[in-house]
Amino acid sequence: MKNYFFTGIWGVLVWAFATLFFVIFGENVLFSPGTNHFFYSLCLLIVGTGVLLWGVTYIYLLFDKTENAALKFGLIGTIIGLTLDTISLSNHSLIFPKLNDSQVIAFTSWMSFAYALYLVIPAMIYQIRKN
Repeated sequence: MKNYFFTGIWGVLVWAFATLFFVIFGENVLFSPGTNHFFYSLCLLIVGTGVLLWGVTYIYLLFDKTENAALKFGLIGTIIGLTLDTISLSNHSLIFPKLNDSQVIAFTSWMSFAYALYLVIPAMIYQIRKN
């Protein structure tokens, strides 16, 4: 149980960093869906998210030496993040006061892809380290 608590703390920190990024920079990096700016911004955000998740997973693995650490990180981090994002999206006018409704939709689009990466990247790292 102690190990899951440590992983949970990492999951909360990843979620907090991502949320804080969009609280601070969201109005500058999120654009209305259907525009060219939306597509390019979303692509850059997804690539940046993938790179950061890859790095954070490797940093996490410096602390958790268990065999399935990467898988545990991805699964628990995704569970925690999706739960907290459900709350933050339900209260988006309080959490993201500078974002308009189309930017909240853009955030949700990014978030959906980010959680797919949060599951896939640790699984890839697990496979790489296993071989």
